[in-house]
Amino acid sequence: MTMPTTAHIKLLQSRLLDEQREIEHRLESNDHYGLSHSLRDDTGELTSIDNHPGDTATELYEREKDVALLEQEELHLRRIDAALNAITSGTYGICATCNEPIPLERLDAVPDTLQCIEHAPRQHLSLRRPVEELVLDPPFGRTSMDEQDSYNGFDGEDAWQIVEQWGNADSPAMSENRDVTDYEHVGIDALENDGYVEPLESFLATDITGRHVSVIRNREYMHYLDTGEGDHGLETDDAQNN
Repeated sequence: MTMPTTAHIKLLQSRLLDEQREIEHRLESNDHYGLSHSLRDDTGELTSIDNHPGDTATELYEREKDVALLEQEELHLRRIDAALNAITSGTYGICATCNEPIPLERLDAVPDTLQCIEHAPRQHLSLRRPVEELVLDPPFGRTSMDEQDSYNGFDGEDAWQIVEQWGNADSPAMSENRDVTDYEHVGIDALENDGYVEPLESFLATDITGRHVSVIRNREYMHYLDTGEGDHGLETDDAQNN
């Protein structure tokens, strides 16, 4: 661990002053990210509330972004001011929490720091969760019946799968289906049988009595034969004609 010398501190002070001037110049030149005037001036409208909130959505997004950038710049300036004051008072390079020396390597990387790396703020991720999660239901809420073996009807997840087919932001690379190669199979359980459980049920039909069986030569039927599960020779003449 290398400790900062007087020469090192003077060099760091020069860097802090340069950063301070750069930030102040940037804020002055961009009019504090445009926040010195109202949103109405950006839109050119008499009021920022138009017939539909979406009319000013872009301007609102940009304004929110500018607020965040301005807050970040102001925080950086406050940290620089605190570090320069510490240099003036002779406490720069000493951790404000534990009073232990701050290594030169850390000061060189973060000149405006007042804490050693062990006591740096915001270094631990919070494990606290939003209080709303105490009352929120899991995905699809109480309408998801996948965990109930006795239920095989239409549920909330099935409803989402139908809606999902009309488009979302997912791509094959983001799909939970590991072998997906096209957009038709991106959705959740896209390979799941739709409207039937066994493939056989999708192409066998009966009359109202349940005795006369016919075969519907649909895509599932052809796939059934291609996989070697079916045999044309087992069809009756009536079934082959249907």
